[in-house]
Amino acid sequence: MYAIVKTGGKQYRVERGQTLLVERLAAAEGADVALEPMLYRSEEAVFDAAGLANVKVTAKIVEHVRGEKLRVFKFKPKRGYKRRTGHRQELTRIEVTEISAGAKKAAAKAVKAKPDDAQDKTVDAGKETSDGS
Repeated sequence: MYAIVKTGGKQYRVERGQTLLVERLAAAEGADVALEPMLYRSEEAVFDAAGLANVKVTAKIVEHVRGEKLRVFKFKPKRGYKRRTGHRQELTRIEVTEISAGAKKAAAKAVKAKPDDAQDKTVDAGKETSDGS
């Protein structure tokens, strides 16, 4: 069983117990957060919005970290232009604690339909034919 969730403008395939780094979430360490499911897969796949409304994906925030430093170097030849800057992305390490489908499918109800002949007789009994006599 797994789910595809969306957070920070990216999509991640997650399973229960998995840890991953996502863009910084605005919650304290140790807090539980709900992730937005895009797909849920167990025996059957759930794509539609009505089915995904029942899917619940929760994760626990383990820690807030910063990613490795990226060097950004700009250079234009023959003009003496050089710029070096850096960037460190703010990240959050989360651990997926629960993936559940919430409300299970309702048990199939045995609906006893009348046989077609019985329905036709009740409809025909309500109609009166007038031949004009």
